[in-house]
Amino acid sequence: QVQFVASGGGLVQPGGSLRLSCSTSGFIFNPYAVGWYLQAPGKQRDLVALIYSGGQTNYADSVKGRFTISRDNAKKTVALQMNNLKPEDTGVYFCNGLQLAKEGSWGRGTEVTVSS
Repeated sequence: QVQFVASGGGLVQPGGSLRLSCSTSGFIFNPYAVGWYLQAPGKQRDLVALIYSGGQTNYADSVKGRFTISRDNAKKTVALQMNNLKPEDTGVYFCNGLQLAKEGSWGRGTEVTVSS
């Protein structure tokens, strides 16, 4: 099965930056849309950034202007550049194909902690 694996998380101070990476494994195909999702402590998992195969992007208002999502279709990777991080950005970040996310199928996330 296709799996989306997130990596690159860590501990960062407020105002700092991190770059998360998402890789896919399993069947080779080009997902129509891939999103980054944040599950903050004690909260539900929410979509923060979405990128379509053609390069179009959408962002949650909370990260707009600070986060940038990009993808390399040939390498089957999706990145999330996170700048000016805030404590409320803390949580586990998942990447996933939009359809798989809607179906409730999730891979491994990566933890981001923004704290001084």
